[in-house]
Amino acid sequence: MTVGLENQGVRPPGTHQDLTDAKTWIQRLDRPERVSGLRIDDVVARLELKPGDVVADIGAGIGAFAIPFAKAVALAGKVMAVDIWPGLLEYVNEKARKENVTNLQTTLARSDDPGLPKNYLDVAFFHDVFHNINDRQAYLQALVRCVKPSGRVAIIEQEFDDPIAKKWDLPEDRITKDQVKTWMANVGFQLIGDFDIFEGENNPKGTGMPERWFVVFSRISASDP
Repeated sequence: MTVGLENQGVRPPGTHQDLTDAKTWIQRLDRPERVSGLRIDDVVARLELKPGDVVADIGAGIGAFAIPFAKAVALAGKVMAVDIWPGLLEYVNEKARKENVTNLQTTLARSDDPGLPKNYLDVAFFHDVFHNINDRQAYLQALVRCVKPSGRVAIIEQEFDDPIAKKWDLPEDRITKDQVKTWMANVGFQLIGDFDIFEGENNPKGTGMPERWFVVFSRISASDP
């Protein structure tokens, strides 16, 4: 990441990151109307999380999903809230403390690597963040090493042509479901779930959130990558 631009909201050439500072991200992401549009309980249910699972929320932001995930996998399970912004991780830690969540760990990652142990995760989860990665294929190659042979990767992303998504991001910064399927196939994963809880009439109104697709992948062969 380019030094000196992080706190100016400036996007260096050749990157997809929105380099808005953590304080502004918190204001954007923790709006009650936005949080209500995340359908958190429905996402947790579709992921079928169970006690003992180890989950990584990649690009955890304000912890909107990480903290409910931690509650779903307690007491033996664990959630890694992964982000590249220390200020956001501090915010998540404070929220977890206030909610007495003790099985959540924050991880400061690089923009090109989640920095998690090999064969560690039952679920790696992205919500509206995977499009921010520069080299998506290379990132997945690094990520899947962290996923157990029986583990899964879940991605929720903006519909490419949604008007709100088009307002937020340039075409080269948005991605399609088919692109993700190809990238996942290249690292040995196949689609096992496709949920429409954020599409059409199912997308909560009045939240300012674009329509999104929600897909889940598992290994084509349950062997060590």
